[in-house]
Amino acid sequence: MQGARYDYNQDQVRRAGVDDMVFMSKNTESEISHNLKIRFDVNYIYTYIGSVLIAVNPYKNVEYCRESHMEKYRGATQMDNAPHIFAIAEDMFSNMLIDSEKQCVIISGESGAGKTVSAKFIMSYIAEVSGGGPNVQRIKNVILQSNPLLEAFGNAKTIRNDNSSRFGKYVEIQFSRGGEPTGGVISNFLLEKSRVVSQAENERNFHIFYQLLSSREFCQQYSLSHELRFQYINHAEAIRVAKIDDVKDMHDTQHAMDTIGLSKEIQHNIFSLLAGILHLGNVQFGDKNNYATVLSERDLQAPCAYFGIQTDYLKTKLISKRLEFKEHQENKQVDQTFTVDKAIFTRDALAKSIYSRIFDHLIQAINSAFQAAARCDLSIGILDIYGFEIFDRNSFEQFCINYVNEKLQQIFIELTLKKEQEEYKRENIQWTPITFFNNIVVCDLFEAKQPPGMFLLLDDICASAHATTEKVDKSYLNRLSGLSNAHLIVSPPTFTVKHYAGAVSYHSDQFCEKNRDVLNIDLIEMMQSSTIPFVARLFPEQIATMKARPTTVGTKIRTQANALVEKLMACQPH
Repeated sequence: MQGARYDYNQDQVRRAGVDDMVFMSKNTESEISHNLKIRFDVNYIYTYIGSVLIAVNPYKNVEYCRESHMEKYRGATQMDNAPHIFAIAEDMFSNMLIDSEKQCVIISGESGAGKTVSAKFIMSYIAEVSGGGPNVQRIKNVILQSNPLLEAFGNAKTIRNDNSSRFGKYVEIQFSRGGEPTGGVISNFLLEKSRVVSQAENERNFHIFYQLLSSREFCQQYSLSHELRFQYINHAEAIRVAKIDDVKDMHDTQHAMDTIGLSKEIQHNIFSLLAGILHLGNVQFGDKNNYATVLSERDLQAPCAYFGIQTDYLKTKLISKRLEFKEHQENKQVDQTFTVDKAIFTRDALAKSIYSRIFDHLIQAINSAFQAAARCDLSIGILDIYGFEIFDRNSFEQFCINYVNEKLQQIFIELTLKKEQEEYKRENIQWTPITFFNNIVVCDLFEAKQPPGMFLLLDDICASAHATTEKVDKSYLNRLSGLSNAHLIVSPPTFTVKHYAGAVSYHSDQFCEKNRDVLNIDLIEMMQSSTIPFVARLFPEQIATMKARPTTVGTKIRTQANALVEKLMACQPH
């Protein structure tokens, strides 16, 4: 079949290579790669290894992934047709109904491997083959329309991928005994908030900002334009991407907002806040006797208008904060004025906090539209989470992302290699044991309690140290040096972790600051004073009861990752 094109519709024609690599005579890495390549060369991207599907990203649309090909897989077993993601989706759906068991699909792979598109194919297939009726159709619409909405606010162009997920999500679709969708829940993980205020060269901010800028109507309404240079957006080549149609995507985003039930007023509030974030980034600071001053009060007018707050209030809180202390048994207050660096940090922290709260609100709105049941016995879970990342410069974001990928690899090992071989052992089947790297030692390096892993050491440093960011990060490296683990190498200002997917060097600068991720109380109170009810509702904190030591990002991601693992292990995985 050298040079031939794969004809999906004629299964009697012999396909290139081997459909299921379990049946290959040699299972070496080079043979596996060769088999994937000869299939890819004839435009076939799917191959099995037993029950596991490998998808090679073609970076283009392929004809046999369209809706018209779904019918071929409906009611068929995995071996009836060519390997396909629709076969995995069908297997999940039919197993759920036959065995009355919860199902899930774990989509893993490095950044740019095609995980988000694969998740969309699965959701589209399930929406196509499941039952009908007005309420069912409404649920299906929410399932499908959640994709463009969350991609607009949660995805961005990176150097690896034009539509990279910068957050993780687990979509759980609930079903009746008859196989009709009845509701659903979306859980989200670790939005990459730092992207709101800075991006690497040739990368973009989240798509939604460019969608806003692509609309003449919105530009007029929110004082935006391509000519006005926004500090929070990379310019030049990064603004326009050949494969992204921001104008069309903006229409899709608005349609998705309508579908999940966001009123025009709330949509306007959200777009106003996004415009306010862009304008906030243009507020610049000068130095006066080592203290920060706002260079131009005119730059404060637009963000204040869109946030619904007083100009003087924002000006004061960007360059100072209120300190409370006791003197002679009396409670006293004093304003501490920031340095320029601290003022920039405060401005950026406010922008990131507003954006992440908008994102959380969208997740809540989608979940409200799903109208999930309090208890459901049948469900299909779809995990679409950021892939393993190795960049030229890796920071706290990659540290957290790669930790989650280690946890998923642990599930993969548990459910495939380890479980399968234990079954052979129980049934006295003769086989040559397959050696594999059990990455639990790397997971422990991140999250162990005794001796403390890297996350606990970071939390401890954050809680006890009050020095400059630079000194705190150095202290963290010193503590890491005390860990005895063959998968960790400390060489200031970096440390290297030997992950299952390769060694990654992390730069320690701002690790502690990013882990703290605290918005100071003054800024919360300021946003609560907004004359726009929606904005005030985004900041529901009860100031009087706020903890002195808020939960760190590391603790949150550890808790979320372990809860996710628990949820996945309770399902039949695919």
